[in-house]
Amino acid sequence: MKKKKIVIGIVLLALLVYISYTIYLLIKQPTKVFTVEQGELYQEETDVGYVIRDEQVVKGENYKNGMEKIKAEGERAAKDENIFRYYSANEESLKQKIADLDTKIQEAMSNDNTIDNIDTKSLETQIDEKLDEIYNIKDISILSEYKKEIEDLVTKKAKIAGDLSPQGSYLNQLIEERKNYESELNSGAEYVKAPMSGIVSYKVDGLEDVLTPENFSALSKEYLESLNLQTGKIVATSEESGKIINNFYCYIATISSSNEAKQATVGQNVKIRLSDNEEIPAEITNVVKQEDDDVLIILEVKKGIEELINYRKISFDLIWWSASGLKVPNQAIVKVDDKNYVVRNRAGYLSKLLVNVTKQGDRYSIVEPYTTEELKEMGYSNDEISSYKKISLYDEIVLEPDLSKAES
Repeated sequence: MKKKKIVIGIVLLALLVYISYTIYLLIKQPTKVFTVEQGELYQEETDVGYVIRDEQVVKGENYKNGMEKIKAEGERAAKDENIFRYYSANEESLKQKIADLDTKIQEAMSNDNTIDNIDTKSLETQIDEKLDEIYNIKDISILSEYKKEIEDLVTKKAKIAGDLSPQGSYLNQLIEERKNYESELNSGAEYVKAPMSGIVSYKVDGLEDVLTPENFSALSKEYLESLNLQTGKIVATSEESGKIINNFYCYIATISSSNEAKQATVGQNVKIRLSDNEEIPAEITNVVKQEDDDVLIILEVKKGIEELINYRKISFDLIWWSASGLKVPNQAIVKVDDKNYVVRNRAGYLSKLLVNVTKQGDRYSIVEPYTTEELKEMGYSNDEISSYKKISLYDEIVLEPDLSKAES
């Protein structure tokens, strides 16, 4: 029993000494700590950019007559494909005459009960099918195609009916008259073709021949500001012309005074973030220093071209770099002889950890432990490498540490 009491006493004494020492260390050593977490770092800035495209404006002779879009806004077109047309000078009158003749043709056929032919029934079936399908179509260009097909089917039916009907001469006369009006309508309309393949747009602002990829050398901060463009304003739709935009790439010119901009190089890969928060890769193609210490940077973008069609001047985030990994505050890192250290606190025991700082922002850094190969290249011995203490997730590290009070 006596021995048991002695053992219990020794255990209690040891526990008391441990608790007292821990309290002493907590009082003596800094208590501000940070728990290492998995995180991301961005070096980014918000800039204003001018959108520069490879685009060609197309405009015909009869632009005062008004236009009909064959290709919708944002739709792709092949080279030499019709994208829109101008109305003929007396189009409304001709359309009304054709509509009146269609009514007369239909009446003539419906009043003649002698017409009973397999071909006409087949055409009636095709017309009914087209009419059923047309209700589910919303694309203007496809609707126009269906309308033309239905008109052609009706005309074919009328021609057959004219050949079979006692009223054939009257029907044929109406059909011929309609054909002449339609020919006059088509000959008076002016069709405009795509000069190259690309995206069709009717948002024309007059800067298509000014802000071009061939004109980079003429760009400057003063020139861009002199355009007096409003950021985020949608380009108005033209009722007289359209354009074809190269859908493979476009450019954004921006002015920046950041340190990253001053150190930027041609060929450097960055990212941009547009209004939809999607991050898009970009490449710096031009870096031009301005007189007031600003830098003109031109970025080539190969994604998100469709989103930029509506604008000429935008606000966007320029992301110089991003990194993910173990995230720690900069105030927890101490640099000695080009090596970076943090101090880990485990229940009051402080350990000095060598870390590899992969990226450093204004407030935080992304760090990782060195690999065995890296430590060997740095000249560490096998014994030093085997005893190397690695930083890991959820470690508590001291802010503004004193390395002399930590164990190596």
